[in-house]
Amino acid sequence: MSDTSANNKRIAKNTLMLYVRMLFTMAVSLFTSRVVLQTLGVEDYGVFSVVGGVITMFAFINGGMVSSTQRYLNFEIAKGNAERLRSVFNTALQIHALIALIIIILGETVGLWFLLEKLVIPEERMTAAMWVYQCSIIACAVNILSVPYNADIIAHEKMSAFAFISILDVTLKLVIVYLLVISPIDKLIAYAILTLLVQLLIRYVYTRYCNKHFQESFVEWKLNKLLFKEMLSFAGWSFWGNLAGILYTQGLNMMLNIFFGPVVNAARGIAVQVQATVQQFVSGFQTALNPQITKNYASGDLAQMHSLMFRSARFSFLLLFFLSLPVLLETDFLLTLWLKTVPDDAVIFTQIMICISLIYTTANPCVVANQATGKVKIYQMVVGGILLMILPISYIVLKLGAPAYSVFIVHFCVESVAQFSRMYMLRKLINLPMWQYMKNIYIPIVTTVVVAIILPIIVRMQGEDGWLRFIAVGFTCVLSVGISTFFIGFTKHERVFFLDKGLRLLRIRR
Repeated sequence: MSDTSANNKRIAKNTLMLYVRMLFTMAVSLFTSRVVLQTLGVEDYGVFSVVGGVITMFAFINGGMVSSTQRYLNFEIAKGNAERLRSVFNTALQIHALIALIIIILGETVGLWFLLEKLVIPEERMTAAMWVYQCSIIACAVNILSVPYNADIIAHEKMSAFAFISILDVTLKLVIVYLLVISPIDKLIAYAILTLLVQLLIRYVYTRYCNKHFQESFVEWKLNKLLFKEMLSFAGWSFWGNLAGILYTQGLNMMLNIFFGPVVNAARGIAVQVQATVQQFVSGFQTALNPQITKNYASGDLAQMHSLMFRSARFSFLLLFFLSLPVLLETDFLLTLWLKTVPDDAVIFTQIMICISLIYTTANPCVVANQATGKVKIYQMVVGGILLMILPISYIVLKLGAPAYSVFIVHFCVESVAQFSRMYMLRKLINLPMWQYMKNIYIPIVTTVVVAIILPIIVRMQGEDGWLRFIAVGFTCVLSVGISTFFIGFTKHERVFFLDKGLRLLRIRR
């Protein structure tokens, strides 16, 4: 069997495992979000979102090391150097431990000042908010220490373990919901403590699994100064990109709190939940492909690397579009069905954030490809610099009296500009002309979108809000997007492949 065929089978198997994980976690997450919102109330839900976000803001310090760890582990596995792989894992763990300590110090000083002096939190909920804050600090440190273990599982492409541990995670969160409902103490405090306990248990499970299956995961506190400096340098140049990422997520969340109060944070929290749920459908596919993109670069097979990038971007966008179009057209109906009481602005927040996710699906292969090269300095400075503009532009827009959703429109526009810059800078790094990226990704997906949306929009305009229109819109979305994707979004080779697989399945069933 050829290496390419074996890799394709591995990707397919890993994708399947991640989708099993995704379907379970999605179902549980949708249920738990609804119950948590109803149990805590809109205001407390908003407090939990914004207070936890203060610590998440500091996590941008660790963001560069996440990509650095994943890149170096993927690279060394492809090279087959066991000694170097062990050194990479232990160096990554040492750096993450240092980062966790820095974030704890920042959280207990700068973060605490920001919580007490700047955030808009009702006086009577400040004690509960402090419990949430302290639990968030510990949970953040635990998650940072888990990064090398998670990255090792992904680098070895053991997605079944990754899937099963994630299923355990969401199952425990389901238990949290039950305990939260029956808890005799303050619901917000109980939710913070129980969430932290789950994080600690999952951290232990990841460690035990890696110790059992991967020799390099045993801790050796020997300091490899050269590698320490090299990995930290790689991560350091990712600083701008990760700073931008945290500012346009948690930074915007803080800004919305300052301008509009915790109720708007609750609306954003709901929008983020829907966005994350829909995006899970493509994250599994991309997680399975990402290690192969890096490994193909490490082995010098740029043609296969380009092919994987094209498929990752195009399939991810088309899959997300297939799932998100009915959500975009029937957001109000779906949120009302799910939550019963929908926070103000949640509908428009959700719609714009899903559109941002659609744009970013095509960016992910560029990000992974750049990390594979190790030449991240100029790339991160330019892309990070562009994305950093989201927060100041949003502040100016809100100061001028624009509505809350305007910050997400700013995000969408700036993200579009950033994606163009990513493509431009990858031209020479991996010998990939921009016209090839446009031809293989953007021309087919834009044409597919334009053709596919016509029929569902017409159907929506003809009906009144309710189950009948939702079913009609959903059916036409599936039909229209499915046909457009097959004939426009797929290449000729991909159409033949899917037809062949479909015919084989029919023969098996007979």
